[in-house]
Amino acid sequence: MRAMVLRAADGLQAAKLEEVPLPLPAAGEVRVSLRAASLNHRELWIARGQYPGMSLPATLGADGAGIIDAVGDGVPADRIGQRVLLYPGLCWGDDPAHPAPAFGLLGMPGPGTLADAVCVAAASAVPLPPHLDFAQAAAVPLAGLTAWRGLVTKAGLKAGDRLLITGVGGGVATFALLFGLAMGAEVHVTSGSDATLEKAIALGAKAGFNYRQDGWGKALAKQSGGIDVVFDGAPAAAYPAYGRALAMGARIVVYGSTGGMSFPVNAPELFLKNLRLLGTNVGNPAEFAAMVAFIAARRLVPVIDRHFPLARAGEALAGLETAHGFGKIVIDIGED
Repeated sequence: MRAMVLRAADGLQAAKLEEVPLPLPAAGEVRVSLRAASLNHRELWIARGQYPGMSLPATLGADGAGIIDAVGDGVPADRIGQRVLLYPGLCWGDDPAHPAPAFGLLGMPGPGTLADAVCVAAASAVPLPPHLDFAQAAAVPLAGLTAWRGLVTKAGLKAGDRLLITGVGGGVATFALLFGLAMGAEVHVTSGSDATLEKAIALGAKAGFNYRQDGWGKALAKQSGGIDVVFDGAPAAAYPAYGRALAMGARIVVYGSTGGMSFPVNAPELFLKNLRLLGTNVGNPAEFAAMVAFIAARRLVPVIDRHFPLARAGEALAGLETAHGFGKIVIDIGED
């Protein structure tokens, strides 16, 4: 079968489409004939050797959807033929609050989804929401789960909350927009692109602010009346601007470090406003199941930026690095 294999962390050009043996499911596993995968910036970090716990060679890709075509010992044979999307995590552990030290993801150290097939634990292959096709489902796992855990588990987002999402257009931030709107929040967004802001407003955001313009934080405070929840992947650049726009008891969820590893926090502002600063990453299997059920119940459809065939996965990775637009980049694999 075909697989996008990285044998040395020498940059994107080192990831090559190779012919590798078709995997066989072990006890408790299923093999999924993949129909689509999607990209995350994680693949770029791995290719550049910037990901913790590097283990090569690796087949890239954490997100995927397809059809179960084989099962290992202990897995009911009637699962063959099921249309599924994949929980991207491995070995979360017993504490739902945070992952165990052994936690990892598909696409390193686990098998990757930029391939014709992958073997995963049977519980990690979750039935597709009926309204989604394979490409739409493959766009969900890692980005969707990160947004879901951040908004639901960490921030406790509720209807009527005024939500700020920084850097809308990226995969995680765009899922946060979809989830926030579906939960009844009043959503405000930032971007460095006016065109991206227009797309977010067309999807339902109440207002957008170009972070390249001076004074956007003051405009946010005036327009919103005070932000209750922030979902932020770039706090080093954004927090100094929106800090004074936070309402009493606001929850700031940080899920990334784009633009810098640290940022200053005004201590009196933190304790006088009773702010909560919360970190989050990925999510556990129960959160994944709850997210998929929510997507199915609300018939939410992920935003897809572009499609590429598996044969052009290298081009797709380069596009993610240099020309990413609004939503997820999807890799089409096999036949529907």
